[in-house]
Amino acid sequence: MQLDEGVGSGARAMTRVHDLTARRIERALARRHRYRYVQPVVTACEQGWVVSSPCCSRNIDPLGGEIPIAWFEPQADGWALHAREHAEGRWILHSQAEHIAELIELVCLDEARVFWP
Repeated sequence: MQLDEGVGSGARAMTRVHDLTARRIERALARRHRYRYVQPVVTACEQGWVVSSPCCSRNIDPLGGEIPIAWFEPQADGWALHAREHAEGRWILHSQAEHIAELIELVCLDEARVFWP
């Protein structure tokens, strides 16, 4: 019984870590430079967190539907940031960094319109 309690509390602790990472991304996205009037969504996936947003420019989805724009993937030595290649329907590696904050900043600034097309 004691083993089960330890496993359960460990799972709850990991959930809190995941929630804190998602919340950190969400807070940073609120300060982004592009499309500040839309509400992006951060969703946990099997290997990190995916940011999705309504397609305001209609470049990708003429109906303005929600599209995935960024994927933060934890790595053994830091983080990887992937951008969505919408034409081909796949993720492409954009950048890697030791700390997620550096990658979040890239998504928020997005001067080349890689993430907010």
